[in-house]
Amino acid sequence: MTISGADAGVGQHEDPERRPSLRRSFQSLESPGYRSWFFSQVLSASGTMTHGVATSWLLLKLTGNGVDLGLLTACTFLPSLVLGPYAGALVDRLDRRKLLIVTQVLLLLLAAASAAIIGIGVVQAWMLFVISTLTGIVAAPDSTARQVYVIDLVGTERLASAVSLYEVILNVSRVVGPALGGALLATVGAAACCAVNAASYLAPLLVLLLHKPAYVTRETGGTTARKGQTFADIRAGARYARQHGPIVVCLFLAAASGMLFSLSVSLPVLATRTFHLGGGGYGLMMSAFGVGALPGALLASAGPSHPTGRRVGGLALATAAAIVATALAPAAWLAFAGLAVTGCVSIWFIAAANTFVQLAADPGMRGRMMGLWTMALPGSDPVTGPCVGWVTQYVGPREGFGLAGLTLAVVASVGWRTLSGRPKTAVSAVDAA
Repeated sequence: MTISGADAGVGQHEDPERRPSLRRSFQSLESPGYRSWFFSQVLSASGTMTHGVATSWLLLKLTGNGVDLGLLTACTFLPSLVLGPYAGALVDRLDRRKLLIVTQVLLLLLAAASAAIIGIGVVQAWMLFVISTLTGIVAAPDSTARQVYVIDLVGTERLASAVSLYEVILNVSRVVGPALGGALLATVGAAACCAVNAASYLAPLLVLLLHKPAYVTRETGGTTARKGQTFADIRAGARYARQHGPIVVCLFLAAASGMLFSLSVSLPVLATRTFHLGGGGYGLMMSAFGVGALPGALLASAGPSHPTGRRVGGLALATAAAIVATALAPAAWLAFAGLAVTGCVSIWFIAAANTFVQLAADPGMRGRMMGLWTMALPGSDPVTGPCVGWVTQYVGPREGFGLAGLTLAVVASVGWRTLSGRPKTAVSAVDAA
């Protein structure tokens, strides 16, 4: 069922396919299905960010307690940590397209419910916690399925481009979503933000209904769920991951990078206490990271279609160095520059690591490996976020921001030898066609 593809380990020679190419950055958009999916995800991700701005603002208005904001985040991401392995097994067993149709409908209904309770004026804090928890439960299989679904749309050779362009989606949404959310909050209120999010799910739903994937592997072509096999599938996925050291190292790297991507934990304190900037300065720091992230995503997609473990490790170390340099910056302008560089190399690294894990896994295990990936990032945020917050509060802002860099450096250094090996990349016959 499988053939040996390009090795995920160290390459033996340089060939044109491995050289960076700007055209390769956008080659996944040559697929009509992925092109439609890409633009629908820009709308959907922006809607999600708009919703997040509204619910955070509303919860703070209802309770006046900043701790509640952290609890709301935990309600959203904790299900990914707990349900990641189950979600991965589900994605491997079911038709991913049909699964995504179900999750998109459920997410639409949850967003619509938020808009309704806010709009009619009956919203209470506990309702927001419940809806956030339910959203997190649905998002666990949804986010896992979306990551593997891109292979079904573009095949393995264009996966690096597709994964990297997804990072573009995320960073565009981080700009568009909060801006739209702020404008709607100031004019028509929080209910409109949630309604916009609900409407944003219509675009991906339409794409899922109109486009059937062209590269579905035989191992995952909509197998009927087998009763009593869920936990066996989860155990099989865990054994598979343990037997593939480079995948394990990448999962730990992904969890460590969550300390960085939770910018709202350490960056506000670094901006205000260390560099004595106001809210506007903090916003500019966030923007600097986002501006740097866009070329980082393009660099990742312009690279080889099968990134090596050594490349992933090198990018992790480069990200660690950029984080530490930013934390130690003696002046604000150097911190801004450091954040831009950090945004670039960190997105380049995380896109390469995601692609590496998907291609290093057998096709029948990709869902479970991506379930573990979702468990690591963003599922580990409820664990890593408080750690960063504690260090930031009781040791110092520089140390809190730099903690992600130190952790990444340790994991990459310990796992360097494993990443530099030559794990087989399994490519199904259908993928290779």
